[in-house]
This record gives sequence, structure tokens and C-alpha cells, in this order.
Amino acid sequence: MTLEVIKRSADGRARAGVLHTPHGRLPTPVFMPVGTQASVKTVSPDELEALGARIILGNTYHLYLRPGHDLIERAGGLHRFMSWGGAILTDSGGYQVFSLGPLRKITERGVEFRSHIDGSKHLFTPERVMEIQMAIGADIAMCFDECAPYPCDHDYAAKSAAMTARWAERCLEAHDGGRQALFGIVQGSVYADLRRKSAADIVSLGFPGFGIGGLSVGEPKDVMYAMLDETVPCLPEDRPRYLMGVGSPDALLEGVARGVDMFDCVLPTRIARNGTVFTREGRIIVRDAAYAEDFRPLDPGCDCFTCRHFTRAYIRHLLKAGEVLGIRLTSIHNLRHLVRMMEEIRESIIDGSFDEYRKETWRVWYNN
Repeated sequence: MTLEVIKRSADGRARAGVLHTPHGRLPTPVFMPVGTQASVKTVSPDELEALGARIILGNTYHLYLRPGHDLIERAGGLHRFMSWGGAILTDSGGYQVFSLGPLRKITERGVEFRSHIDGSKHLFTPERVMEIQMAIGADIAMCFDECAPYPCDHDYAAKSAAMTARWAERCLEAHDGGRQALFGIVQGSVYADLRRKSAADIVSLGFPGFGIGGLSVGEPKDVMYAMLDETVPCLPEDRPRYLMGVGSPDALLEGVARGVDMFDCVLPTRIARNGTVFTREGRIIVRDAAYAEDFRPLDPGCDCFTCRHFTRAYIRHLLKAGEVLGIRLTSIHNLRHLVRMMEEIRESIIDGSFDEYRKETWRVWYNN
């Protein structure tokens, strides 16, 4: 797993590159659609490939509970199980366990939790999570970490980040390397000194890539950007940087501007199921009555399958009628919008126009 940086923006922070994986070359910066349960909701693998996705994300917690990592391993690994030829990253399950609240108990050993499906008891340790991810067989695995809640006090965040570093060492010892890269994760909540300390601790372990976790968990966006300003300069120039769980267009743009290479989020498919879609002029809610007789594409400038074949009026009709095709079409469009946006950002970095692209995007979307 290597990152080849081919061009930086004028200020040297935003960068375009190529991430080399066992399942192909990934132009960066890159947005990764989320396939929580070995499926990006309502979108087939061939549709993902057609809209330009080259890497997707799988969820360790959910795949462990159902259908089980042992079954996936017997099927030949996650790529073969879900018939996906591109790259895959699996998260560690840390965020999902964090979100269980009273259903989990965190100790130095790991996290005891109850399944949200049937209430059964389970234990995730760093060693167990490595075993699960190696069986799943993704190109990139993530260390097991604790995602500290927001808000939390400095003392809690410090202890949490220190434990995440100790867990990272255990993950390294348990992971067998091979064709799967293991990324460390920087924590530290919204405290600049803890972000820098966590970054130093995780970088010292020599991971081939780094996740930035514990952000986009309720803090204001300006605080998230401030934490990126503190964290990213502490990470190696020759390793990929992955901002976990972030996928709104503005956050993608600002993350790239601060030197982030990889992003993922359920946002584009989640809001698509409610009839909300991205356009070059901002979001629209195509379920609204205003679009009942609007025979334009969702976004006239979009090249996705949805926009090349269907109108706002037709898609609104499908959504109002409860037809599954409606949410398939909005999901395809939203994913293509973000994938295309990352393509445009990359091109702007390469041709030296990123600052102009950033300013124009903010002006159009937010009238700034």
C-alpha cells in the first residue's frame, strides 16, 4: 500500500496522488461509498463501477454480526462474496460500538457489547478485530480505537487517546500484514494538544496510512477544521490520510484543502432515500411539490445515469409512489456527484486552479 503524490496546490496542503492497492490504482483525493453490510444501499457493484467508484467501505461490526466473518472467509473473502472488483476498506467497528451507548462497556482489554440485532453478548478486543478484518480480506483494515464522545472533558479525551495508542500496538502485533494494509487512527477529541500527541504516538508505530477519527460526531464544522489544521501537519507526507465518516460537499472540499486524501460517509445514500439530492447549485428536495412538473434532470450538468435518462418530475413520482427505483436513482446521482466532485478537485490541483475551484464552489453553494 503506497501513496504516490503527483501534485500539490500552491500552498502545499491540498494534494493529488495515486494510492496503489492490491485491487487497482486509486486516484486521490477519493470519496468511498459506504457498503455497511456488503452492499451500498440500492446500488449494484456494476452501477458503482459505472459512476466512477474505485473503492468502497465495509463495516466490521455489522459483517461480524451478520453474516459472520467466518462465512465471508469461506466464500473467498469480501470481494468475491459481494462480487466487487475494486478496492475495499473495512472500519474497525469502533464507531459502531461507541454508538451503542448503554449496550457497551469499555475496558483496557476491549469492549463488551450487546448485539443490536438479538441482544447477544460479544467482546471486541484489538486482537479479535484484527482476526475479523483479516478474515474479511479487505485491502485496508483499520485499527480498533475508541471514538471519544462529543462533548467530553480533556481528561477523558486524554485517557481515551492513550488507550487507542496502546490498542494500536496490540493491533500491529496481531495483524499478519500480507496483502492487507493496516491504518492507525488518530484521536484526541477537540483538543489540539491531544490531537498532536495522538498523531505522534500513532505515527511512531510506522503504519502505512492514517485515519483521523473522532470528528464529525457532533462538533461544529469550524472546530473539525481546526482539529484538521492541528492533526494533518503531524502526519507523514508519503502516507495516505483518511478523514473518517465525513462526506458533505463542503467538508470534502475543506478536508482536501487541509491535506486529506480519503473520505467516506453514508450521507449521500441516506439523504437520497429521503428525496434530497446534491446539485451544482446546492441541495434540492425532489419530493417537494415544486418539482411535480419539472422536466429537467436532477442536475443539468451531471453525467450520471439518472440525469441522462430521467426528469425531476418522474423521480418525484417514483418517490411519492414508494417505488424502489426512485431511491436507486437518487442514490446513484448523489454518489456520482461526490465522485465527480473529487475528480474535479483532483484536476484543479493538478492544473493549479484549486484555490479558484474552492472559492467558486463556496460562492455557488453558499453565496459566500
